Amino acid sequence: IQQLNFVRFYLPLLTHEHEKVIYLDDDVIVQGDIQDLYDMKLTRGHAAAFSDDCDLPSTHEMVRSVGMQNTYMGFLDYRKQTIRDLGINPSTCTFNPGVIVANMTEWKHQRITKQLEKWMQKNVAENLYSSILAGGVATSPMLIVFHGRYTTINPLWHVRHLGWSPDARYSEHFLQEAKLLHWNGRYKPWGYPSGHIDFWEKWFVPDPSGTFKLIRPNS
Repeated sequence: IQQLNFVRFYLPLLTHEHEKVIYLDDDVIVQGDIQDLYDMKLTRGHAAAFSDDCDLPSTHEMVRSVGMQNTYMGFLDYRKQTIRDLGINPSTCTFNPGVIVANMTEWKHQRITKQLEKWMQKNVAENLYSSILAGGVATSPMLIVFHGRYTTINPLWHVRHLGWSPDARYSEHFLQEAKLLHWNGRYKPWGYPSGHIDFWEKWFVPDPSGTFKLIRPNS
């Protein structure tokens, strides 16, 4: 478990001046004007906006090609009564918390952090979450707390699953039009093998100390 996976739980601790906050995972490239993402309107009463994981035709093709689990069944252990008591259909589509637009007023008012901590503690006591997916322990509490209570981000502002398989491919035109690319999954663009590394290397700035290097064959 990487502690930084849980930073997003504590967004109000990171800012005191802004009504709205954008959280991005470190395996993303922003190709659009991020002000457009910041300016998106959240539905009244919603503390955050995410991208649904069943929103794009291209996403459906990639899901089928690499056997991904993009439903609640892939993150929650429905053998546990505590999970069944939530009343969430296991086939419900998940959202991806690698890109978040959050309203700090609503976040604090709804005590989102406390809710997330409660579900972390419940997992320690009851082992409620699936361990199949990387990051599931950090994602699962968010899926519970925000179920049916989030605004949807424009799909082009979170094109996902580039890291699920080195063989999975989006069209080059589609990726060029995308506002944000996300290599969620195990095949990161700084490693090898990975998909669509040309998009990543276009923006890669070499480490001047020479400590960090891209992992490439024959390099």
